[in-house]
Amino acid sequence: MIDYTFTFEDLEFFLLVLTRISSFVFVAPFFSMTNTPRRLRAGFSLLVSVLLFNVLTDHSVPAYSTVLGYSIIVLKEAVCGLLIGLGANMCMSIVQFAGKVADMEIGLSMVQLFDPITRDGTGFMGSFYQYILILIMLITNMHYFFLRAIVETFTLIPIGGAKFSSEKIMTTTVQFLTDYITVSFRLCLPIVASMLLLNAVLGVLAKTAPQVNMFSVGIQIKIIVGLGILFLTMGTIPAASEFIFKEMRVMVTAMVNSMQ
Repeated sequence: MIDYTFTFEDLEFFLLVLTRISSFVFVAPFFSMTNTPRRLRAGFSLLVSVLLFNVLTDHSVPAYSTVLGYSIIVLKEAVCGLLIGLGANMCMSIVQFAGKVADMEIGLSMVQLFDPITRDGTGFMGSFYQYILILIMLITNMHYFFLRAIVETFTLIPIGGAKFSSEKIMTTTVQFLTDYITVSFRLCLPIVASMLLLNAVLGVLAKTAPQVNMFSVGIQIKIIVGLGILFLTMGTIPAASEFIFKEMRVMVTAMVNSMQ
């Protein structure tokens, strides 16, 4: 027979579960896209929390004596979900940085597009790389990994049991920044190298044919060559995406370990 009893302690536990899930959903990649309605994200967080509440067997809440004590537990759960989501979301900035470098070299840095994901102006190449990465993320079921990760944290980090280690978080962040710069430049290296070679050729032509306005001609040539190199190097994006997804797994795992 199914037990439908719901005590006040169960309500406290459910609110803590909802806090961790919702804080993760609002910052994690794909789930945190600002063009997704907030009601949809809130409803999704509530649905996952209800399902997870029925799966978890231990509904015990850490002892507290005042409202302030419970508020501190809620804050810890919110920070726990935020750190896990931000650990994965930071890896999305790799393609944005690579796109900005490519835009600057091609000459498209002055062209700003409205990005519905961040609700901010972004370059053409940055938006292109970002949408390709999101599509690959959906194809490879990477969004399921994020859901499994946040669900498994309730086993690894019980409610109210998060212990934040600034040293571990700092070490993980520094290692990520090293890989961040390396992968970004690898992604845009073909465009940067071709633009450097093209600038050298245009410089020689400007000396040999000073009557030709290389400034106006060079901008058009750089855009055509840059887009051509982008088309030829499209095959490297899946490999770069695989490395970025690997970094996401490492960052999420490291963030969870830093709170155990």
